[in-house]
Amino acid sequence: MTFKRQDYINWDEYFMGVAKLASLRSKDPNSQVGACIVNPENKILSMGYNGFPIGCSDDEFPWAREGETLNTKYAYVTHSELNAILNYRGGSLEGCKIYVTLFPCNECAKAIIQAGIKTVIYADNKYDGTPSVEASKRLMTAAGVTFQRYEPTGRKITIEV
Repeated sequence: MTFKRQDYINWDEYFMGVAKLASLRSKDPNSQVGACIVNPENKILSMGYNGFPIGCSDDEFPWAREGETLNTKYAYVTHSELNAILNYRGGSLEGCKIYVTLFPCNECAKAIIQAGIKTVIYADNKYDGTPSVEASKRLMTAAGVTFQRYEPTGRKITIEV
């Protein structure tokens, strides 16, 4: 008798892996963030990464982190969570989960709430304690959106392309 493999990856590993893979598409020299939206049946509905909006050249817009606002990336970059939400063309995201490589900022938290996403699984929270993250936590808690840190398994997955 043949038995199924026992070393397959679990759902959280799979979806966070997809989010991490999506982050590799980002051209941001400092922060590469990815997101993956999943429905209650564990089907991937959408993905996104941080970058400039369609039609805005990543060779012409600034990637700087410091300086006058209009000369930095912050006025122009779309975050991975918002990109994933906007990339979805299939209808409602009500009751879905979003896997993100970085804890959502307050602006993305608003979009997550408005989209009806109910669970956020995040890999890193390097800005914990900042006003943006604290506002995000308050917003999501008030709206009934749960958030939890992804627990890495330590498993290494290599993909040759």
